[in-house]
Amino acid sequence: MTEDFIPMTEATNPNSLDLDLMGEVQFVEVMNRSNAEATAAVEAIRKPLSVAVAAVRDAFLSGGRLIYVGAGTSGRLGVLDASECPPTFSTDPGQVVGVIAGGERALRHPVEQAEDNPNQGIAAIVELQVTAQDVVCGIAASGRTPYVRGALEEARRRSARTLLVTCSPGSPLQPLADIPLVAVTGPEILAGSTRLKAGTATKLILNALTTGGLALSGKVYSNRMVDLKTSNHKLVDRGQRMLQELLGIDIERAKQLLDASRNQVKVALLMGVRNLTRDRAEQELKSGGGFLRKTLQGGTLATLQTGCAGKSTGTGTGTGTGTSGSEQEEPHVYRGDE
Repeated sequence: MTEDFIPMTEATNPNSLDLDLMGEVQFVEVMNRSNAEATAAVEAIRKPLSVAVAAVRDAFLSGGRLIYVGAGTSGRLGVLDASECPPTFSTDPGQVVGVIAGGERALRHPVEQAEDNPNQGIAAIVELQVTAQDVVCGIAASGRTPYVRGALEEARRRSARTLLVTCSPGSPLQPLADIPLVAVTGPEILAGSTRLKAGTATKLILNALTTGGLALSGKVYSNRMVDLKTSNHKLVDRGQRMLQELLGIDIERAKQLLDASRNQVKVALLMGVRNLTRDRAEQELKSGGGFLRKTLQGGTLATLQTGCAGKSTGTGTGTGTGTSGSEQEEPHVYRGDE
C-alpha cells in the first residue's frame, strides 16, 4: 500500500547531521557533493532512459504527445520543461504538456492537499483526451503521490505508454509504468526536501526526454536548434548567427534569408543552400518529414552550400504559410482546480 511505503528521500542523511552548525564554506561543500550524487544517479539509469527517449520520439513522429503529471516541485518541473519546448523547438504548445496538481495556482503557491486526490489525476487525463499515441510521464520524487497514481492508472486504461520518474526505489507506483526511471539519489541534506538533489535529477531526466525526443524527430540539425522560435531579439540574433556559421554568409545575407523565410531558420537554411523560394523550401522539408538532413539527401550544409554566400535570389516573400515569429503562445497547463 502507498500509505505504508517510506521513501528513501525521507531518510536522514548522515553527512549533514550538523547542517545547522556548519559555516558557509562547509555548507557549500556538502551541498556540492550532494548535487554530484544527482548526476551519478541519472548516469546509472542511462539504459532505461534511452528506451524512454525512444518512446517519446516515436510518439512525436506518430503525432502523439508527451504529458507530464506531478505535484509540488515535481509538477512544477514538468510544467517548466514543457513551457521551454515551444521557443526552443517551435513545438505546438499541446505537444509537450505539463499537468500539475492544484492547477495554475500551484505553480507559484503551495497547494499541498491537491496531491492527495487520485481522482483529480484521473480527471486531468480525461480532460486531455489521452490516447494510445501519447506518452504519459508521472513525476513523483517520493514515489507515492496519489494524484500521479490516478493519472497513470487512467493513462494505462487508455493504452497510453507510461513512464515514471522517481527517486525512491521500491515505489508502489512502479508497476504502473511501462518504463520506470528510478534515479536513486539517496537522502537529502535537508531530510525530505526533494526540491534539492531529487529535483536536480528529475530535471536532468526531463531534459533528456524532451531534448532527445525532439532532436531525434527532426527538430535539430547537427547540434543546432534550427526550429527555434525567433520571438525576441536574443533568438533572432541566434538564428542569424546559425545562418552565418552554417552557410558561410555575411550578416546582411543572413538577415535577408531569415526575413524571407518568415523567421523559420530551418527553411532559411534550405533556401540559402539550394537557392529556393520559401514555398519550395517548405515543400521539400515537408517531403522530408521535417528532417533537414534527410531533405539534404544525406549531405550536409557544409558540402552543399557551394556559392550560396554570393547569391541573392530565392529571398522573395513567397506565398507559403510559414510562421511569423509572433509572440509565443502560453504553455498548455491543465488547471486541475477549474
